[in-house]
Amino acid sequence: MPDPMRSPASRVLVRAPLAASIALACAGLPALALAHDDPTELPALQVTASPLAGDAETLARPVEVLQGQALDDARAATLGETVARLPGVQTSYFGPGVGRPILRGMDGPRVQVLASGLGSQDASTVSADHAASVEPFLADQIEVLKGPATLLFGSGPIGGAVNVVDGRIARELPGAPLSGRAELRGNTVNNERSGMFRLDGASGDNLVLHVDGLLRDTGDYDIPGQAHAAHDHDAEEEGHEAAPGRLGNSAMQTRAGGLGLTWLGDAGYLGVAASTYRSEYGIPPGAHVHAGDHGHGEEEHGDGDAHGQEDHAHDVRIDLRQDRLELKGGIYAPAAFLERIDFHGAWSDYEHVELEGGEVGTRFTSSGYDARVQAVQKELGGWRGAFGLQSGRVDFGAVGAEAFVPATLTRSHGLFVLQEKSAGPLKMEFGARHDRVELEPEGGKPRRSFGATSLSASAIWKLAPSLDLRLGVDRSERAPTQEELYAGGLHVATASLEVGDAGLDTESALRGEIGLHAHHERFDLELSVYRSRFDEFIHLADTGVSEHEVPVRLWTQADAVFTGAEAEAVLHLADNASGRWDLRLFADHVRGELDGSGTRTAAFEVPHGDHAHAYVVELDNRGPLPRIAPGRLGASLAWDLGGWRASLGAVRYRAQDRVAGNEEPSPGYTLVDAHLSYGWEQPHGGRWELFLDGGNLGDTEARPHTSLLREYAPLPGRAVAFGVRAWF
Repeated sequence: MPDPMRSPASRVLVRAPLAASIALACAGLPALALAHDDPTELPALQVTASPLAGDAETLARPVEVLQGQALDDARAATLGETVARLPGVQTSYFGPGVGRPILRGMDGPRVQVLASGLGSQDASTVSADHAASVEPFLADQIEVLKGPATLLFGSGPIGGAVNVVDGRIARELPGAPLSGRAELRGNTVNNERSGMFRLDGASGDNLVLHVDGLLRDTGDYDIPGQAHAAHDHDAEEEGHEAAPGRLGNSAMQTRAGGLGLTWLGDAGYLGVAASTYRSEYGIPPGAHVHAGDHGHGEEEHGDGDAHGQEDHAHDVRIDLRQDRLELKGGIYAPAAFLERIDFHGAWSDYEHVELEGGEVGTRFTSSGYDARVQAVQKELGGWRGAFGLQSGRVDFGAVGAEAFVPATLTRSHGLFVLQEKSAGPLKMEFGARHDRVELEPEGGKPRRSFGATSLSASAIWKLAPSLDLRLGVDRSERAPTQEELYAGGLHVATASLEVGDAGLDTESALRGEIGLHAHHERFDLELSVYRSRFDEFIHLADTGVSEHEVPVRLWTQADAVFTGAEAEAVLHLADNASGRWDLRLFADHVRGELDGSGTRTAAFEVPHGDHAHAYVVELDNRGPLPRIAPGRLGASLAWDLGGWRASLGAVRYRAQDRVAGNEEPSPGYTLVDAHLSYGWEQPHGGRWELFLDGGNLGDTEARPHTSLLREYAPLPGRAVAFGVRAWF
């Protein structure tokens, strides 16, 4: 069995921003790489999200893979937190139960969360308080595709995609008749008690059975100082006391598990899997503004109370459930010119219930399917490629006081083709895709349909055996989503009245990127700079209008630009009797802003029961976009010797003072972490590992600028996680 301590991802190589300190430290490294005739052979981190087999180093599109030891060290309760230490990647934060990835400053529907290559089909893009229904602790590996992933997955992921590979449908026979892994862990910051297991069994030469499960229970988590950075009086008026040292209503419970059965034959394969994900988590006090508190659907009566208004002093908790069925199969060499044909489909049933004092307040549902058929062609004239069809349907519903988006049926159909060719030192990749997206809302809203076309070209130019230049240009289009088109009412997560625009058009982006990869026996280096120019960028603009003491925000369009840089260097300091010593340095920076001039006129209506209030406002065409992730600098020193492994690192998050109108700046902060583990082999195979992980060791008050909750809920304070892992 492979040693998990020496897994292919023991060195995670990712792109990071061009901070001056790292640029100076690495300035001479490419020259050394050119002088080195025998480059270090890197482990191949296979990327399953692409229909063309390849690893993270041979694909021209920017992609990172977390696997093995690196994934074990990074695993967290949410997907966003798990991948947040990769350069160019941060996380949204709506309490400990919610965290979606933010890729190069983009989030929401522009970043697609995938479960083994298909959409997760939850409602996490509708609202910031909706969790993604994937469990990183059950993942075999996590793939982060930075830059547009529209060629592979449709018109939505114009900013990228994160693919969680769970292995429930096997890709190959296990190396033993029965194998698996398990983990038990606790954490001092929230009294966590978690356990997971995974088993893979082989029957004969072609049948694989998989089973996995997870239980997680945590209490309210500890924080440094006071929970509320501002608006303490709001919490007090709602009956909450902002007690120092702990964030109220931040406990969570998660249950997840799955079964899979795969038949692997000489002519093809067929697999089926069933899984469930259930999570209950709290919304921190002060963050949840009930619709009745502001009477957004009714006029106020003479006594000053809105219809249905009452004192909502109780906590709000989210009860989330998703059940999923998955089918995957393929035929090898079905025709003379084809290498294989694959089919992959998944059906999901999702429900998100907001519980207020134990009573159901609002219920969100989402059910539907995502399916694709793709064919991989045999090499022809030096060209390899794949082409296929994808179809999806999502039936979204919302019932309750805070149902600010009407029930909507969304259908999508896409056709795509990918081609690649190597010619001497140059490898070229090309792709094209066209999607048709149709939305049918209830409640008298207009139906809309959109066409979205994406084109891509990228290349790897090998300057030397250990040095290559990477180039990428693509044009992508994204159709607007249901909340952008049809929102109309109080949105709790943004504490605002949101108004959609049913007349929105597709947004398009033109991205250019240049990168450098260098690998040497003493170091590994990756650098990249990029720029994405958006036409008709869809965003939520503050109108300056306020109703019932909350701001009114409008979904609207304007030109925008995202510019950024990333860099990472792993310096192999020593590998001798004292152990192996690696120093990792990384940095990233992104700037997102509207890229026009002057102002534009916007007319909209705010619904009020059986009538509406009409407004005409002037919106800026220039200025920073809200909640853009701040720049970061990070460093960590890793050591391992025999069964021992340890690391100590810190990440500095810079202050974010380039903010949108009516948005407050955020101070910078530094987070320090450490890891220590000892592992040993079993005489009859398998391995055990004891681990001790420290997070935020400085007990720093950290309020991420990307979080809508930063005024109400800081990140957890000093945390010490401990536990045992086993592979067998």
